[in-house]
Amino acid sequence: MSPNKLITTTTPLQLTRLPEHPPTQKKPTHQPPWLPYPCSPSSSSSSSSSLHHATPSSPRLTLRTPSLNLRTRTKFSSIKAQSAPVLTQDDLKKLAADKAVEYVKSGMVLGLGTGSTAAFVVAKLGELLKTGELTDIVGVPTSKRTEEQARSLNIPLSILDDHPHIDLAIDGADEVDPLLNLVKGRGGALLREKMVEAASDEFVVVADETKLVDGLGGSKLAMPVEVVKFCWKYNLVRLQEMFKDEGVEAKLRVGENGKPYVTDNFNYIVDLYFENPIKDGYAAGKEISGLEGVVEHGLFLDMATAVIIAGKTGVEVKSK
Repeated sequence: MSPNKLITTTTPLQLTRLPEHPPTQKKPTHQPPWLPYPCSPSSSSSSSSSLHHATPSSPRLTLRTPSLNLRTRTKFSSIKAQSAPVLTQDDLKKLAADKAVEYVKSGMVLGLGTGSTAAFVVAKLGELLKTGELTDIVGVPTSKRTEEQARSLNIPLSILDDHPHIDLAIDGADEVDPLLNLVKGRGGALLREKMVEAASDEFVVVADETKLVDGLGGSKLAMPVEVVKFCWKYNLVRLQEMFKDEGVEAKLRVGENGKPYVTDNFNYIVDLYFENPIKDGYAAGKEISGLEGVVEHGLFLDMATAVIIAGKTGVEVKSK
């Protein structure tokens, strides 16, 4: 994607108190003992298998791709809030979302992201359509829950098959590094998000200041990898071995019902928790994608054209 220079305008901030949002998914504390080993020939043997005793059949993989010397120059602009009250995290997300919607023009085909911050964007779009301030937009949702929200707001929807060219995508992020590379997918929609956002001329990210990291994986929260259900443990072990030097812990994502989380594409997610940041995101992404059975990973590299970050003092726009 060619870098785009995005121009922002200064507008007064209007702050409103929002209801508290459910907390971000916490790191699992243990691997549920009941989870089966799908490749085992019998249920009795699968129930006794354990991740701690499993070893990959091949030697440990190492990252072979040479590091890239990125020379992208990042521009900064900011809007400062004067005498702002104490803001909640949801307040900050809404500030960033409202600023992102300023990029939207009537007649655009829009990629609609997934997650708590993206939900504020979709809500704002619905409001502007209702008042007539926006017309003739078409949304391409990145998840079933975004699709449901957009339909409830009467936002016209389509799919990539019918609209393979997208003018603008807006989505949240779980981590943002100084070069505007991202970790995404803790909401479980990483595959569809990456497909839609890669097809977009511009990709604007909305986030609050807690998402800023010095290096990807630096938050020590999940970096997701979507895998097929078949022999998921086999790939979990290979992923953990691949990032042994980064002190990674790989865990199958489990839903609130205590069962494995299933994506909209009927796959599982293996979450990687890094003790140390990833040294080379491009090399890591290539190695992960090279594993048979891996569908997609949550490293979104060199994709964002602008990142809108809401903090206690205002909204800052970082653009390429």
